[in-house]
Amino acid sequence: MYRSHTCGELNASHINQEVTLAGWVQKSRDKGFMVWVDLRDRYGITQLIFDENRTDKAVFEKAKSLGREFVIQVKGMVIERESKNKNISTGDIEILVSELNILNEAQLPPFTIEDETDGGEDIRMKYRYLDIRRNPVKNSLLFRHKVAMEVRNYLSNHGFCEVETPYLIKSTPEGARDFIVPSRMNAGQFYALPQSPQTFKQLLMVGGMDKYFQIVKCFRDEDLRADRQPEFTQIDCEMAFVEQEDILNIFEGLTRHLLKEVHGLEVDKFPRMTYDYAMKTYGNDKPDIRFGMQFGELNEVAQHKDFSVFNSAELVVGIAVPGCASYTRKEIDALIDWVKRPQVGASGMVYCKYEQDGTLKSSVDKFYDQEDLKKWAEITGAQPGDLILVLSGSANKTRSRLSALRMELGNRLGLRKPNEFAPLWVVDFPLLEWDEESERYHAMHHPFTSPKPEDLHLIHENPGAIRANAYDMVLNGNEIGGGSIRIHDKELQARMFELLGFSKEEAENQFGFLMNAFQYGAPPHGGLAFGLDRLVAILGGQETIRDFIAFPKNNSGRDVMIDAPSEIDSKQLDELNISVITKN
Repeated sequence: MYRSHTCGELNASHINQEVTLAGWVQKSRDKGFMVWVDLRDRYGITQLIFDENRTDKAVFEKAKSLGREFVIQVKGMVIERESKNKNISTGDIEILVSELNILNEAQLPPFTIEDETDGGEDIRMKYRYLDIRRNPVKNSLLFRHKVAMEVRNYLSNHGFCEVETPYLIKSTPEGARDFIVPSRMNAGQFYALPQSPQTFKQLLMVGGMDKYFQIVKCFRDEDLRADRQPEFTQIDCEMAFVEQEDILNIFEGLTRHLLKEVHGLEVDKFPRMTYDYAMKTYGNDKPDIRFGMQFGELNEVAQHKDFSVFNSAELVVGIAVPGCASYTRKEIDALIDWVKRPQVGASGMVYCKYEQDGTLKSSVDKFYDQEDLKKWAEITGAQPGDLILVLSGSANKTRSRLSALRMELGNRLGLRKPNEFAPLWVVDFPLLEWDEESERYHAMHHPFTSPKPEDLHLIHENPGAIRANAYDMVLNGNEIGGGSIRIHDKELQARMFELLGFSKEEAENQFGFLMNAFQYGAPPHGGLAFGLDRLVAILGGQETIRDFIAFPKNNSGRDVMIDAPSEIDSKQLDELNISVITKN
């Protein structure tokens, strides 16, 4: 037996017991006549003591040779610690070692294996197996496990059955790019890795499984933005014989369950917000409602004077930033520079200080008097001491830019508190989006989303006005889940493919298996998928997902630890009937 106890469980009740421990050397302190070693495993740290008067000479000398991250096994007596450490669970005791076995020596690590390390992100990604030994990463992975177990418990207790679906599937042209896998046995043909198990979970509903879930890997070969992975994990769910309200209730219950079990928080019923309201009030469809700064549209009170910038704009819109009327001109100029960055794209910004004495001073006083500015304050909800910031231009771009500014100010002012959770549902999305470049509609969610029943009459005459029977769950300004009621009627699905520009032959080639299944009695069904990586990170008080993934990729989609992707042997390429053209 390598160990009788872990390094995190011994306490004063074990004094005078002989124990066996195994783990890694966190650090050692050699005082000449005495050596102390901190022994670490996943469960904690226990202090070992080697005393030249009480320890066998050979064992004592061997202890002096121990280096960081050596893997060792020790046997000894639990004794009371003279200098107690209240910061660790084992701080009342130490082990007087009688036997020491070095299981494996270790090179000096490239960074310190401690909570606060001297290793940069690149080096820690390369040596991820060492990084996992650090408490912040280890605890993040344990936290992910706890969340996943609570998800499984909740769904299983509500009658859901976990079913695995294939990873080698058929490529479809909708959505992001697929990862392609060549088939050796079917020369010239290819599988794709799934972007989601969407069609398979619908087929499970046709098969009568009724309530399905799966914690499943999904893959998208898309250009990576910050904190996005080419492979990610979904909590994928589907239910039969349900309407939207049934699904919202079940998965609101799941999120409430997680908040209670993970953080001990009781959360009231989630607010609901239409897509149109979210875009008009917050400038995006995943608003962070932990703080205010709601948009105030100022066209009616800002376009009646001679200020051409506002007069020529499709939209003039502002927010009231609480307590920031005291900002200096330098601080305001810095905000103006921030919105002018290419990532935001504004050409400028107008500001107005609502002073404590009730007067308003703006950067456009030449054009607007106190009566005008008070209307600005009223519409934006500004109070004395607040700073009003105004952007203008085309409606969609201006809302997007002001949304980015609102979130930035929320961060700067400490309003986005990681220990506060504000979930909500966003509903009534558009079913379709018109793309000017391709001159056709694209599905806002995916081609299998059902229209709202009350909008079905528009399917032939005005499809762009149809609302989707779809919903997103938003938590702290992040979309953590989304889904819809699915189309289960073959004729309606055929019409949807037609609107999306599929010919009958293309629709049959890509989705004929699903259309055929609908002929054999498809029940009304719908579902939802949570992004597990993002959900876990937010519940863990962060928005960075990498530390909650055991072996993440970097921003280029590379695993620098195993050096993937990489070239493969020419013999393998020949077997796959693939030729590679190298650029000179």
